[in-house]
Amino acid sequence: MAQFSDIDKLAVSTLRLLSVDQVESAQSGHPGAPLGLAPVAHVIFKQLRCNPNNEHWINRDRFVLSNGHSCALLYSMLHLLGYDYSIEDLRQFRQVNSRTPGHPEFHSAGVEITSGPLGQGISNAVGMAIAQANFAATYNEEGFPISDSYTFAIVGDGCLQEGVASETSSLAGHLQLGNLITFYDSNSISIDGKTSYSFDEDVLKRYEAYGWEVMEVDKGDDDMGSISSALEKAKLSKDKPTIIKVTTTIGFGSLQQGTAGVHGSALKADDVKQLKNRWGFDPNKSFVVPQEVYDYYKKTVVEPGQKLNEQWDRMFEEYKTKFPEKGKELQRRLNGELPEGWEKHLPRFTSDDDALATRKTSQQVLTNMVQVLPELIGGSADLTPSNLTRWEGAVDFQPPITQLGNYAGRYIRYGVREHGMGAIMNGISAFGANYKPYGGTFLNFVSYAAGAVRLAALSGNPVIWVATHDSIGLGEDGPTHQPIETLAHLRAIPNMHVWRPADGNETSAAYYSAIKSGRTPSVVALSRQNLPQLEHSSFEKALKGGYVIHDVENPDIILVSTGSEVSISIDAAKKLYDTKRIKARVVSLPDFYTFDRQSEEYRFSVLPDGVPIMSFEVLATSSWGKYAHQSFGLDEFGRSGKGPEIYKLFDFTADGVASRAEKTINYYKGKQLLSPMGRAF
Repeated sequence: MAQFSDIDKLAVSTLRLLSVDQVESAQSGHPGAPLGLAPVAHVIFKQLRCNPNNEHWINRDRFVLSNGHSCALLYSMLHLLGYDYSIEDLRQFRQVNSRTPGHPEFHSAGVEITSGPLGQGISNAVGMAIAQANFAATYNEEGFPISDSYTFAIVGDGCLQEGVASETSSLAGHLQLGNLITFYDSNSISIDGKTSYSFDEDVLKRYEAYGWEVMEVDKGDDDMGSISSALEKAKLSKDKPTIIKVTTTIGFGSLQQGTAGVHGSALKADDVKQLKNRWGFDPNKSFVVPQEVYDYYKKTVVEPGQKLNEQWDRMFEEYKTKFPEKGKELQRRLNGELPEGWEKHLPRFTSDDDALATRKTSQQVLTNMVQVLPELIGGSADLTPSNLTRWEGAVDFQPPITQLGNYAGRYIRYGVREHGMGAIMNGISAFGANYKPYGGTFLNFVSYAAGAVRLAALSGNPVIWVATHDSIGLGEDGPTHQPIETLAHLRAIPNMHVWRPADGNETSAAYYSAIKSGRTPSVVALSRQNLPQLEHSSFEKALKGGYVIHDVENPDIILVSTGSEVSISIDAAKKLYDTKRIKARVVSLPDFYTFDRQSEEYRFSVLPDGVPIMSFEVLATSSWGKYAHQSFGLDEFGRSGKGPEIYKLFDFTADGVASRAEKTINYYKGKQLLSPMGRAF
């Protein structure tokens, strides 16, 4: 068992008071959890494999603070270890443009992932553990432990009440992720007061049922020896993740300790002073770090971590010599590069090819991509036969002992856990090694995962959602499955690609963009029903997010559509000309986010001034105002029935589009008309 001396106690007191000072300086934040959790953080980081001078070292241990409101503790710890946080950064806690924001963010040094909303962090940690297990199984060779790191997480009562934590913890137990060690901060307090008002289950029994190793430390406020012993025992559990329940006192040492009052508000001045007196610090000074604390962490954590990193670097050089092919591939991944010429394996289509559902062309893309991109790893939330996310010959990611697959497998059976899948994908992405995680479900059920989807965009995790059954075209399953409003919601999220391809070429373009993306997640919305391969569709043009797919000289109207509606719009354009000599340009706009980032000149060339523009999409119209003068869509729930019949019911046909195009032309006739592309600022 690790020995803990007076310097350990001084380090813990320093951690506590640095955290209190941050909250005091901001007069905002959560001092209670850091006061109780400092001994746990000290024990974890004292043995953590890390190198503050190389924070992206691939074989570092990962630490995730799932109860992210406790982030003052994390910033204090990172500062003491020598990560790029000055005392002044700590003083700027929760201030505008601060490097120490109010919840931990991936953009900050040493922070692995954004984990503010409760339950996300522990779920991200499961993803990191999956990535590590896969990485190790793929690249480790005898005598060359390229990857043998752990993922550590601290979670609170709130995390374990959120459903997403249950989803991911259940899967982690099934997958026997022995590289995942979680500390449960059990302080019996939430914002409302005592957790007993709403939460009195036996958490350890639940986790035991999930297949986890469970342990308990009764005196987490000061018994660092027991915390350390539990951690070392957890490392011996190779076929189970571990949860260690640590009973702590929220706000330990505060005059309000053990109450909800110390959870989310700065302490009063007299309370801060008595804390400092209690632990031997000058009550009139703030942000004080004894030099011996800096020296202690440097000696026990930083210098050993640097040596381990150097040893790993030497081992990797030898590895590249002994295993040149694997070494070259691994180096490429660590450089964040894709294989040369990988994009040549994306399928291309002509109008002579058979009509296919875009979920089927998506399967063709994935089948081709997994052959050339070892970093591509994915699965489905129990919808594999419908999402078509599995390729022939795929090996499942499973514990080898189950004989269902192995850890080198790249197909993940997520079960009916959409939200958990999203959070796990974020963790896989954040692990590094250029992982490109994807996950399949119906587009409507991406809404179940809204929290994880939003955090992917906020954190900059370029995950890929394969979202099939994208409209009323799915038919008989009815309004519960028909995603009327989902795209409008997803398009409203900053830093988010939302692709709705019209055919095979646009599907390939969507995947090209998603795989190339460095910091932007993607949702690829795909049809259940067959769609024709369009005559003038273009992989290259689709990469601009929008382009003219059917053109005429001096158009009377522009029809702008996505997905399955593009072919209907083209049919309507032909009908308008054949019957009325009305000339209609058709624009395919598969991804708003990409189109908005094209030059103004290009965007105006597609949607110019002087021509009425009508959008057509069999979904909510609320996201179309910046592209169209009029919108034809569906602002109510759908119906149950065969897809083509539902389209007819709502007049979503070539005749219906043509009729409304005429009305749009007549309405704007004689009026000065500016493109919605125009902006004053």
